[in-house]
Amino acid sequence: MLAESFDRIILAVPDLADAIIQYTALLGACPVQRAAKPDPRAWWNLGNTVLELREQAVAAARIDAIVLRCANASASETPVENTLGVDVYVCDGSFVAGLCAAQAQAPLRVDHLVMRTRDADACIALFAHELGLRLALDKTVAQWGGRMLFFRVGKLTLEVIAPGTPDEENAFWGIAFGHPDIETYSATLTARGVAASAVREGRKPGTQVASVKSHALGVPTLLIGPVSA
Repeated sequence: MLAESFDRIILAVPDLADAIIQYTALLGACPVQRAAKPDPRAWWNLGNTVLELREQAVAAARIDAIVLRCANASASETPVENTLGVDVYVCDGSFVAGLCAAQAQAPLRVDHLVMRTRDADACIALFAHELGLRLALDKTVAQWGGRMLFFRVGKLTLEVIAPGTPDEENAFWGIAFGHPDIETYSATLTARGVAASAVREGRKPGTQVASVKSHALGVPTLLIGPVSA
């Protein structure tokens, strides 16, 4: 089953109402939401994927799962069994297509999602061999944290960090939102009361980044964009 794009990135949050306030300020747009119990959710159209928040019995917010779009999948989320123990699903994208058609796109998009793992080879087996994501990079860079894998599909990158320690948890860890002018957007966030670091040079040549310090519920969050002309 070959993935065509990221359908959704799912965050589990302990309090959906508070999470909506926080992420509305960060993303610069209001979500579509379903308040009905026992499974309240909210969705933001980010252009290259949808960010979904689900209220669950968790102590703190976390990136809980990803859903990939596959042409031959069913409309409902189907779990992909894997030895990593991470929650990966596939679907045909019909739900998100309808959602995005009815919702304006937020000013941010997802540049990349970060996963940490103790088993890089198992990640290659799952994401590249089974699901068909393009392995764009497989390189060990000590100063970046160890072995780095970049999987690419649908204008979004899954960045996998394998530090080489056997006790490392297999888990989706952080998210980077892209914007064409992060200096201006950082100033906009400051006006909204969202804290962010100073804009600095990014690891990738020609980029600059800023770390989000609030309104991300503790999920490691980065802004990334091209260097201003």
